[in-house]
Amino acid sequence: MKNRFYVMAAAAVMLPVFLAPISSAQTRAASAKKIADLNGPTPRLANGKADFRGTWARPYTPDITKTFTNADGTSNKGEPDPLPYTEWGKKQWESYNPTKNGDYAGSCMPFGWIRSFSPHPMQIIQNDEHIAFLFEQSTMFAVVPTDGRPHRDGYPLTWFGDSVGRWDADTLVIEPVHMNGWAKLDTNGHPFSNQAKLTMTFRRPDLGHILFNWVLDDPKTYTRPIKNERVFVLTPNVEVMEYSCMEGNIDNLLEGVVTPWHPPADQ
Repeated sequence: MKNRFYVMAAAAVMLPVFLAPISSAQTRAASAKKIADLNGPTPRLANGKADFRGTWARPYTPDITKTFTNADGTSNKGEPDPLPYTEWGKKQWESYNPTKNGDYAGSCMPFGWIRSFSPHPMQIIQNDEHIAFLFEQSTMFAVVPTDGRPHRDGYPLTWFGDSVGRWDADTLVIEPVHMNGWAKLDTNGHPFSNQAKLTMTFRRPDLGHILFNWVLDDPKTYTRPIKNERVFVLTPNVEVMEYSCMEGNIDNLLEGVVTPWHPPADQ
């Protein structure tokens, strides 16, 4: 894992070397973006619904039980510790050992919902029928219909599950189900199962902020629903870049520097 962070740091240092000269027009456009009024009015789609398009800073949340506000205005209101585990859920939490058993993120698997909202930039693309989340982390993406359609019958268990969206006035509600339960809610390894139902809400009260809340209802893992409340901040001068996880990790995985991750034996 240390090697992965070294690669990321090295990439950040080397980035200016590879940037092409910026034209005066590009400079003016960038300056215009930087002075955008974050408290301006909420942008809207042609259908009148809130428009979430943009590149967003989110609060890095390695531990969903923490509450904090960052200097850039991003924040998280965490679920108080200890979490209300079931016996099964407590076992999953206490047995989580990424050094011994590997972390799926270190093996370049999809992060799944919630953990995807922590590292690196994220861009949202949207039209009247769909919303797409483009995560720089591992160049992941998730496309969600927003027309209120029902969940699909017989959908296989996947990292992001079967996610459908609907509107509640100006709030976009996205409900993923049929997740495989192999992902974690954060870097620290807070678990959930393949029986979980996730409800995520997105509201854009002005130009520069998204109020993002999530509630996880997972009776196999927790004795009651758990939740977080977060604030995202618009970063118009940030671009999502390519992130090739396997390019940086393949040698470490093959040589045993990073422990390869495998699905649970009972699944």
